[in-house]
Amino acid sequence: MDSTLTTSNSSRSQVSEFILMGFPGIHEWQHWLSLPLALLYLLALAANLLILITILHEPPLHQPMYQFLGILALVDIGLSTTITPKILASFWFDAKAISLPECFAQIYAIHMFMSMESGIFLCMAVDRYVAICYPLQYPSIVTEAFVIKTTSSVVLRGVLLTLPLPVLASQRHYCSKNHIDHCLCSNLGVTSLACDDITINSFYQLILAWVVCGGDMALVFVSYALIIRSVLRLNSAQATSKALSTCSSHLILIIFFYTAVVVVSVTHLAGRRFLLIPVLLNVLHSIIPPALNPMVYALRTQELRVGFQRVLGLGEPVSRK
Repeated sequence: MDSTLTTSNSSRSQVSEFILMGFPGIHEWQHWLSLPLALLYLLALAANLLILITILHEPPLHQPMYQFLGILALVDIGLSTTITPKILASFWFDAKAISLPECFAQIYAIHMFMSMESGIFLCMAVDRYVAICYPLQYPSIVTEAFVIKTTSSVVLRGVLLTLPLPVLASQRHYCSKNHIDHCLCSNLGVTSLACDDITINSFYQLILAWVVCGGDMALVFVSYALIIRSVLRLNSAQATSKALSTCSSHLILIIFFYTAVVVVSVTHLAGRRFLLIPVLLNVLHSIIPPALNPMVYALRTQELRVGFQRVLGLGEPVSRK
């Protein structure tokens, strides 16, 4: 009997570990992808740490907009660290085996951080909506207490609503197959190996995706539609340009994030015929946004560019009062 199988009390076989096979269809040369993945991961860590240090170091950045950005940076570090080190270990050291508890923990962490990122995007959209559409009321609405409450709600939602995914996955019986056609433990990829019924697993993931990401996505785009409508009514071309410049950086990241979510969902429904597409997107979706978020904001936001220069010793230090 295979060493990865153990005997259960019910005299059936139960796998004790899974084998991550990597990218389906390109196993022969997938190790070449390790270098760009490693570079993207290092970029994500360095850039997001720089954002956190800059926001903490610069008093002008102690505002809700940048506080939400700092929280997004923390989530991005967590999301990229959840999957990238394991993928690189698999490619470099052939460490393809992953225990069941570790696999279920990765399922939980991935979905939890994804939920948090979606929630933070919504918070940032609401922040911009109030700032642009109700500028006079903004200081009294978006306060420090508002940031704490909304962030706590996003974190609590991510922690609680995604918990049933690994719990349900761990209750399935894995009696024969233990090879996952993926670089990471995706919920559907793991539960598809189960020998018993996984209807409840698939149903809960579908509900979670529609309620969390679907609900957030709808509210985000409604917010930006209202922002654009309000901006186009401004008589000042300079004010219009500034407002659109501020929002464009958010929209670039949000569109990529939700487009990838939708494409992954649709291709998963298409089955194994397009298996490589959701696998690639799952990996890229977890590493590219964390690497690009700081760069997009740095390029589009003058206050951050100035803060980066000060932190890196390239600009005049700000006076603290």
